[in-house]
Amino acid sequence: MCPILRTLLASLMVLAVGVATLAATTHGFRAYTSETARRIDVREHPRAVPAAQMETARGKRINIKALRGQWLLVDFIYTRCMTYCSVQGSQYAQLQDRMAPLIEAGTVRLLSISFDPERDTPEELAAYQRRSGDRGTGWIAARPADPQSLQALLRVFGVTAIPDGIGGYVHNAAIAVVDADGRLVRIFGWDAAAEAERYVRDRVHS
Repeated sequence: MCPILRTLLASLMVLAVGVATLAATTHGFRAYTSETARRIDVREHPRAVPAAQMETARGKRINIKALRGQWLLVDFIYTRCMTYCSVQGSQYAQLQDRMAPLIEAGTVRLLSISFDPERDTPEELAAYQRRSGDRGTGWIAARPADPQSLQALLRVFGVTAIPDGIGGYVHNAAIAVVDADGRLVRIFGWDAAAEAERYVRDRVHS
């Protein structure tokens, strides 16, 4: 085999391996960021949400499994956040109005989970809800009751929160949908409350 042909074949092999690797890591060329890949993976492979003990803004202990039978819109926050979390809090207050009939029927609940449980006491969680315009029903703000519950939830929901060195966090933000069977089935952008609402409405009424 002549050197030119050997070089050409070797180059084609390297190209083929590269294309295969890219296809595998981008879910068939559909995802070019880890966040997009996470959303595709959840959509195609729903994940069971683990049992996790939490303490609510009202000081009550609940297990997330106790919310089965309802559709959940879930976000992860820390109460001192002035960016994503602040906007999401306002969105949740608006969802309380728009989804009031489903909330009153016990079909839908909004759930904000703090990934900073040491600082986000029930009092801080309640203050966060008040600042956001909480309507008083259908929205639970809670913190994991133990490190195991926190880590289990972060892992399943794919949440990353890294201390920024000045008292806050760098974190990804989203609105996750958990179905009535307790499975994480979709993830929407942090500013896509209307899309998440439509998704749930379509399935609740189907």
